Amino acid sequence: MEDRTETEIELATRFRITDGTNFKLSACPTRAAEDCGLEKKTGKRRLYERIGRLSELQSRLYANGEWSVLIVLQAPDAAGKDGIIKHVMSGINPEGVNVTSFKQPGPVELAHDYLWREHLALPAGGHIGIFNRSHYEEVLVTRVHPEILENQKIPPQLRKSPTLWDDRCRDIRHFEDYLARQGTVILKFFLHLSKDEQRKRFLSRIDHPDKNWKFSIGDIHERQYWDSYQNAYEQAIRNTADVHAPWFVIPADQKWFARLVVIEAIIAALEQLNLKMPKLDAAGRAELKKARQQLLSEKK
Repeated sequence: MEDRTETEIELATRFRITDGTNFKLSACPTRAAEDCGLEKKTGKRRLYERIGRLSELQSRLYANGEWSVLIVLQAPDAAGKDGIIKHVMSGINPEGVNVTSFKQPGPVELAHDYLWREHLALPAGGHIGIFNRSHYEEVLVTRVHPEILENQKIPPQLRKSPTLWDDRCRDIRHFEDYLARQGTVILKFFLHLSKDEQRKRFLSRIDHPDKNWKFSIGDIHERQYWDSYQNAYEQAIRNTADVHAPWFVIPADQKWFARLVVIEAIIAALEQLNLKMPKLDAAGRAELKKARQQLLSEKK
C-alpha cells in the first residue's frame, strides 16, 4: 500500500458516517473545500492524479475476481451524480464496471419485492457496481410520496403498517449486511447540495440551450418537497449507516470537491483490501514455461 498524504486521508474519512445515532443532516456542510485547505485548481489536478491510482487498484480487484464493490449514489436533482460517474470512473477498465440507473419501476418490477431488481444488478466478483439511485428510493421518494405504495403488490394491512419505514430500513440493513458477508464492499454516497445551489443549477439548465435536455419540469415539482426530502435523507442515513456499509455525506455545492472526496473514499476502501496481482503456483508456472518453449520453437 502506497503512503497517503494527510489530505487524502482526511477526505476519505472526514465525511464518513458509520454510526447514525443522533445524526443531523443540518449539521453537515454543503461546502468544505476551504476548510480542507483546497482550492479548485489544486483539487482538479489532484483528482486527475488519483484517477491513475484508482485504475491500478481496480485492475487488482478485477484480476483477483473475488471481492466486489457496490457504490450507491443518492442525491437531490442536479447534485452531480452523473458527473461523479463520468469523472471519477474515467480512467478505469469499463469491462469491470457496471452502472445501473434505477428509474420508476415498471409492471414486472412492481410485481416483486422492492429489493428484487437490486439483487439482479449487483456486481459480480472482481467488479465495481454503481447504483445511480438505488433501493434507498424506497425510503426516500416513496416516503415523501406514500401514494406510490398503492402501485406496489403489498397487502393493504402491511402497506399501512405504522412501522413500515422502520421495517424497510431494517430490511436494507440486513440486505447490506448479507452482501458484506459475501465479499461486497459497500460505499454509499449522499451528495449534500444546498437549496440555493440547486436553484442556480436549474437556472443554468434553463438558460443554456445545450443544457436544456437535462431539465425536467418534474424537478421543480419535487423541489417543493425539499424539507420532506431532507428529513427522509436524514432518517435513511441515521438508520442504515454502519461500519460495513458507511454513508459519506459529501459537500456537493462545489462539483470538483465532491468528485475528489468520492474518489478518495473509493481508493481508501480498495487499499484496505490489500489486493495483489495473482501469482501462479508451481503447476501454473510450469505450464507457462512449456507454452513459452513451444512458441520459441515455432518457425519464423
